[in-house]
Amino acid sequence: QVQLVESGGGLVQPGGSLRLSCVASGLILDYYAIGWFRQAPGKEREGVSCISKTDGNTYYADSVKGRFTISRDNAKNTVYLQMNSLKPEDADVYYCATAVRGSSWYRLIQFNGRDYSNWGQGTQVTVSS
Repeated sequence: QVQLVESGGGLVQPGGSLRLSCVASGLILDYYAIGWFRQAPGKEREGVSCISKTDGNTYYADSVKGRFTISRDNAKNTVYLQMNSLKPEDADVYYCATAVRGSSWYRLIQFNGRDYSNWGQGTQVTVSS
């Protein structure tokens, strides 16, 4: 059974940091590009970052560029999202997902949900003083 499980969310003050993890079971993550998304109730899902499967290419939404860093540890079958200088507007449920095999990098950085699958259950990030 394929499953992605996110963790690492929590409550942090503005300016603080969190590191989210996305651990995969039932598949080998290094065969896939991975995307991180976020969504709050009543809001549209927003693509945050993605990382390619082989050459380490990364992409960030403008809203998080310079503050978030995506990385992967294939030995641990895990992808991370390091989030620094957090702002109240970063508060959301964060999800990871695998890219659909064969999707081009250009498509993946559009963060269309149809190009991603195997969504995790999400982890809540709250940014508040």
